[in-house]
Amino acid sequence: MTSPWLSVVLALVSAFLFACAAVAQQSAAASVPEGASLVSALVRSPRWWMGVVGDGGGYAVQIAALWVGSVLVVQPLLVTALLFALPMSAKFARRSLPGSTWALAFLLAAALAVFIVVGDPSEGTTDAPLAAWIVPLIVAAVVIGGAAVSGLVLASPGLRALLLGAAGGLLFGLAAALTKFVTDLVDADPLAALTAWQTYTLIGSGIVGFYLQQRAFQVGPLSASMPAVTICEPLGAAFIGVTVLDERIRTEGAALATIVVAVAVMIVTTVLLSRTQAANTADSTAADRASNTGTSSDR
Repeated sequence: MTSPWLSVVLALVSAFLFACAAVAQQSAAASVPEGASLVSALVRSPRWWMGVVGDGGGYAVQIAALWVGSVLVVQPLLVTALLFALPMSAKFARRSLPGSTWALAFLLAAALAVFIVVGDPSEGTTDAPLAAWIVPLIVAAVVIGGAAVSGLVLASPGLRALLLGAAGGLLFGLAAALTKFVTDLVDADPLAALTAWQTYTLIGSGIVGFYLQQRAFQVGPLSASMPAVTICEPLGAAFIGVTVLDERIRTEGAALATIVVAVAVMIVTTVLLSRTQAANTADSTAADRASNTGTSSDR
């Protein structure tokens, strides 16, 4: 069954559900003080569980969208989750969303859509030998580990959220790259899937990535963490696809230059979003403190 218009509607519904899930989870995680057990606090939060349900609904609708439409239609539209989430998060926090944030969010979403459409990676092999994985996995571990550690020890909330979100997104990308092989193996030989290292790498990447995403939600604003997760997932999957799975990204004509520009725009806009939101948060905090000081002096 193929229905382009239905796939568009379903992709937008999926993006909206992902956005609602992110806002609910970030709100729940942000209410947990640092130093307290994040996991135990979240599992007791009905709001966080609503976010988990939203994620599940988003994935289910995404699968339906891919069933009736093409990847090149569905995947770029899922980027609109960012455009749904930022205004919802601002509304929930009773803050206005600056025009600069809107502009950066639209630019980021457009650049990511261009990267997906123009890059259009060809399908490679899913059953790469372990030797082909070793160097890329080491590189990925160093980059992800560096981003995660930096995100845990730095002082700036915006930068911490960005780095933790980037680490989580890269792990989601690794999990996405492993999903095809594992699902095919489960269909062909369930017992072999239980002993395959790819199965446990997929599970571990998903769990650690999800935890780092929640930590990103806890330490900083959604406009710093969600863009990082959004761009790093496809970049992480593309890195594994090209270096391990023998996928090929379009490089003929102006395609390579377009991809390079799109990636550069994605990185710059993500960093600017985190800095802009960190500055706005600092200004809001200073204003709140001044207001509280004034109220106290009046008393």
